[in-house]
Amino acid sequence: MNSKAIFQHSSRMSPARTALAGAILLLISGLAAVAQEPPRAPPRPVPPAAAEDVGFFGAIGRWFDRQTDAIRSTFSNAGDKVEDLGHEASVAARTTVDNAKNVGDAVTRIPGTRVVAGHERCKVAANGAPDCLVAAGAICKTKGFASGKSLDMTTAEICPPKVYLSGRSTGEGCHTETFVSRALCQ
Repeated sequence: MNSKAIFQHSSRMSPARTALAGAILLLISGLAAVAQEPPRAPPRPVPPAAAEDVGFFGAIGRWFDRQTDAIRSTFSNAGDKVEDLGHEASVAARTTVDNAKNVGDAVTRIPGTRVVAGHERCKVAANGAPDCLVAAGAICKTKGFASGKSLDMTTAEICPPKVYLSGRSTGEGCHTETFVSRALCQ
């Protein structure tokens, strides 16, 4: 077969075959174009439009929402502060215990000193405050030391029996007394 015969044969295609061939070519080129495009992200859902509450009841609803948020944040902050307070208290307690141990160690290293327990009443000074220097010295002298200073004191409310019998713990005739319960003696 020569080339003229092939051309004549192909040009004699019916219009239906020509349309079918064109449709196939279009389909193939469309598939090739789709294969080259990057994949598209799915469209994001559009949130429904917020209906605005207007009027008296809408304003009340918004006010309650604001108050609820404020109370919620206040309680959240209060919880954090309580946790912080607990932590700070434990640090302070540890520091106090450590300082007391250090003081006790320092006192025992001072030659000729000792901590002595007792119960001696403090005199009242001219300004009304307790003067416990003499009481601490008296406790130390009973234990054989020359002098001393008070380390620990106890305060008590002393009342006549008729006050206690009436069911009260304070009243006329009651007064406060301070006692030295421990002293540092030399």
